[in-house]
Amino acid sequence: MPTAHVNGLDLYYERAGSGPPLLFISGTGGDLRNKPNQFDGPFPKAFDVVSYDQRGLGRSDKPDVAYSMADYADDASALMGELGIDRAHIVGVSFGGMVAQELVLRHPRRVNRLVLACTSPGGAGGASFPFHEIDHLKGEARARYLTPISDTRRDAAWAEANPDTYRQIIAISSADPYGEEPGHEMGARRQLEARAHHDTWDRLDQIEAPTLIAAGRYDGIALPATQENLASRIKGSTLRFFEGGHLFMIQDRTATATMIRFLNGEEI
Repeated sequence: MPTAHVNGLDLYYERAGSGPPLLFISGTGGDLRNKPNQFDGPFPKAFDVVSYDQRGLGRSDKPDVAYSMADYADDASALMGELGIDRAHIVGVSFGGMVAQELVLRHPRRVNRLVLACTSPGGAGGASFPFHEIDHLKGEARARYLTPISDTRRDAAWAEANPDTYRQIIAISSADPYGEEPGHEMGARRQLEARAHHDTWDRLDQIEAPTLIAAGRYDGIALPATQENLASRIKGSTLRFFEGGHLFMIQDRTATATMIRFLNGEEI
């Protein structure tokens, strides 16, 4: 099992593909055992992709201590160093986009080009949906609560008109195959605690890396207005909306292709 010892932790990672290096930072609860994932899409066909289970998640260490967004960013930088990657493109999705913001601010020399997907700056720029406030909801109850928020088109009327699709979404969203593992619940909670304190708003104007902000038009978790705030604060950034909600990268096939063109320095 490939692990890198960084900042006193063993982080599980995977690496695949060829081309310029790309670090893909996953969202809340990210676990590389869940398939399909970033290695099953187009990114490894264009880049040397590295992704990992963040502290407290998946097959990485889960210390029962407070985590900070700075810790997550420093983990990402240290992992790159351990793997001999001085500089890379960064794709951060949702919570991973929050980590990516901290990474480029704390370790700017690590970042070549940056994609921030369905994420938020926090603070006065707008926070993402407060998952820590619904941590008591589990399984199907949580899935039913979040489905119309994740994609605002999937309201009660839509669910009634599309019962089979709705049942499939709830079944998939309810599954947590590793929920009983030691440390799983604690690590997930520690991540939500760190997420609740995310705030890069007053520092975003320090970002100099070429940046693409990618988002879903119907995302009720990372709101469209928040994406506009991000774009207004990061100088020279490009904002693109796609047809989907928080999972727009799956819902709109043009999204990942646009990201790849951006990372390659092409017109989008």
